[in-house]
Amino acid sequence: MASLKNINVKAKADKNTGFGTNANNYGGRFVNKNGTANVEKRGMHLLRRISWYHTMIDLPRWKFMLVLLLFYVGMNFLFALIYYAIGIEYLNGIDTSESDWVQFGQAYFFSAQTFTTVGYGHISPSGFMASLVSAVEALIGLLSFAIATGLFFGRFSKPTAFLKFSHNALISPYGEIKGLMIRTSPFKNTNFTDAEAKMTLGMSIEENGIRTNNFYSLELELDKINALTLSWTLVHPITENSPLYNFTKEDFENIHGEILVFIKTFDDMFSNTVAIRTSYTFDEVVYGAKFEPMYARSTDNSKTILNLDKLDAFESLTLE
Repeated sequence: MASLKNINVKAKADKNTGFGTNANNYGGRFVNKNGTANVEKRGMHLLRRISWYHTMIDLPRWKFMLVLLLFYVGMNFLFALIYYAIGIEYLNGIDTSESDWVQFGQAYFFSAQTFTTVGYGHISPSGFMASLVSAVEALIGLLSFAIATGLFFGRFSKPTAFLKFSHNALISPYGEIKGLMIRTSPFKNTNFTDAEAKMTLGMSIEENGIRTNNFYSLELELDKINALTLSWTLVHPITENSPLYNFTKEDFENIHGEILVFIKTFDDMFSNTVAIRTSYTFDEVVYGAKFEPMYARSTDNSKTILNLDKLDAFESLTLE
């Protein structure tokens, strides 16, 4: 994509965004759609540069449960192999006349009983080595379940901003001018108050023959609201002071740019401030459209209905 050679001289660039200014050293978008930084860290061993606690806390629910299941199955399989290697005869209660697979299966379930400290008593270890291994396994099981319990608590108690953003940003009519509009809405039974929003534009600018990343704070119609219970459309009026002033549809199609959105709000449930962010590249900006209403009164006029499935809904129109 092409870079912009000229920018509105009335727009003032920010220097404190935390993103690099050298466009030649920066690849892809600044922020991923899910709000994470689009940065891959190298130059240090994997075990030192990754926080496994944060990784497990941020894993999707199905992946988190799958990791726990695989760990549980794998540990029991490992200890079953150890018991089988020591000798099935050292596990009282196992019928040694059965086939090897049946004996291994019984050793596996003895391992599961030891790992979980259930201990039904049908099978018990005899001899020093079998007793030592079962004691070590019981300790590992206790520690593993303690860690798993902590992870479960961390996942449930982690303050999370249950907000969703519209998939596209829109260039829509705004009074007698145009405006950049992005919509967000809470999607769970939470209460948000004192919501604050900030929008930043990043673009590749050619200055003196050198491509640089310049960042501009986009002034919002409203950057604070007292309560975020319905949808909130963030509006940046494209005035003469805006870096997007005089941008055409072709500019959004050909220029490399990205709109960064940051929201923080107070969640009554967590009794804490939560934050979320996302970004829109210029190819995710729809020029000439407006959002469709998301909420309306109920048929009996007793409450307001917020239709979350209409978060991304918009209708196209022609801009002058």
